[in-house]
Amino acid sequence: MGCIRKIFQILILALALVGFTSIGGKDFLVQQYENYFGNSKESTMERASKLGDFSALSDEFEIDKAASAFGYKGVLAEHNATGQKMLIIDSGKKPILTEDDFENDRVEEKINALIRKFKYQSLQVDDFTITKRGTMNAYGEKVPYVKFTAKINKLPLGTVGGVISAIDVTPDESRTLISLNENKKYSQLITNEFFSKVKLNNKK
Repeated sequence: MGCIRKIFQILILALALVGFTSIGGKDFLVQQYENYFGNSKESTMERASKLGDFSALSDEFEIDKAASAFGYKGVLAEHNATGQKMLIIDSGKKPILTEDDFENDRVEEKINALIRKFKYQSLQVDDFTITKRGTMNAYGEKVPYVKFTAKINKLPLGTVGGVISAIDVTPDESRTLISLNENKKYSQLITNEFFSKVKLNNKK
């Protein structure tokens, strides 16, 4: 149980822009993940289907991991050519971020609160800076995002860049969307391409 808790603790920390360890230093986590959840393509896509329809994605993208435990569901995808990571997290009835947080300018406060909460864990985020605000398409809707840079300590990543967003899929359910890469390699075009192809479905 301890290993599962650790995986999902880091999955939550990804919301503070580590991006499921971003994915530096992932070998240990991948091994633990596979021990508990299996790693077949079929089982991964079945779990991913609980968070959306990914069938429209091109071969440029691969669903890397998908899991569900302790009330959280998560999907991690990768852009094969650049290694850019996209993460979707559904935290159930206690959303970590909502669209309203962006509209009322609470998103920076909430992200920094997450960073402070995990300050003394095995991964640490420093110098989190919002550099731009915008919108993109996801799940067939226009959603708000903030673009950021941050430094990841205790991993060989240096400065990362990306966006964090949220979509309210029902009045009681919001999903957090993250895309990131090494700062100089981050591409908003890749982010837009991925999330614009993700659709809602009826699986839970």
